[in-house]
Amino acid sequence: MKKFINAVDDVLVESLSGFAAAHADLVRLQLDPHYLCRAQKAQNKVAILSGGGSGHEPLHGGFVGYGMLDAACPGHVFTSPTPDQMLAAAEAVEAGRGVLFIVKNYAGDVMNFEMAAELLPFDHATVLTSDDVAVEDSTYTTGRRGVAGTLIVEKVVGSLAETGADLAACQALGEKVNRRTASMGVALSSCTVPAAGRPTFDIGPDELEMGVGIHGEPGRRREALRPADALVGDLLAALLEDLKPQPDSRALLLVNGFGGTPLMELYLLYHAAARWLAERGVAVERSLVGNYVTSLDMAGASLTLCLLDDEIRAHWDAPVHTPALRWGR
Repeated sequence: MKKFINAVDDVLVESLSGFAAAHADLVRLQLDPHYLCRAQKAQNKVAILSGGGSGHEPLHGGFVGYGMLDAACPGHVFTSPTPDQMLAAAEAVEAGRGVLFIVKNYAGDVMNFEMAAELLPFDHATVLTSDDVAVEDSTYTTGRRGVAGTLIVEKVVGSLAETGADLAACQALGEKVNRRTASMGVALSSCTVPAAGRPTFDIGPDELEMGVGIHGEPGRRREALRPADALVGDLLAALLEDLKPQPDSRALLLVNGFGGTPLMELYLLYHAAARWLAERGVAVERSLVGNYVTSLDMAGASLTLCLLDDEIRAHWDAPVHTPALRWGR
């Protein structure tokens, strides 16, 4: 294993410290318990808070800022943050309108956010993301996993919160976006967790894992490497089967890298996906391509499709200013 680290036990704190220093105009780091929050606390709005295991950067800390999250709680690599982190972060960013938790559907995340919520002295609600169509259940979940579609939920709900909308409205919009969003990924290699020192799973040089999870969980099947067009067709067919779009639907297409895939290949996947969707009457009106919900050093990518309506599109287009996502401001 070759990684730029000093000591395995120090990876998280040193990485968070570097992130906070590099983006000191946008975020502030609190240690013990760990959380990231906006450098300037927002006022008189619903506070949006998310979190999860580290190793998926820029999710979630990279999305702290205007138009998205008020705070993010990072756990150790692929490990849920603890209730005391969530409680401390929520108390730090609550601004008189309550707190909305956006939680990926993994057993540890769900349990710990629920424990924290029970201790909050103010109004709170939760949106559970579950956009991964690859499997219904896995080692980590009961039901579908929350993956790259979580970014879309955070962006759209974060925009609504900036308008002064109440807690119930923010929760309702988050749940609507989640229902209209589907994702599926494919891996060409495994990731290597620093503490483990070896790849999470073994895969041959001519194999791929179709439907892989963002922690290296098994997907739908192991199969032989095929041309990108064929892989894109399989991924999108699964998304359309789930979403069942109406004719002439409008969509946001997110091509997300897992950390070890060059942008050249991600844009090639976008080219194939946009053509495939156009041939089936789905117009891609908004797009995002890059490494946003990663799995350490895994080579691979996921495709996420969100069916747009006027409300979702307007909040996607609204200004955002975070370390990893910014436009219109």
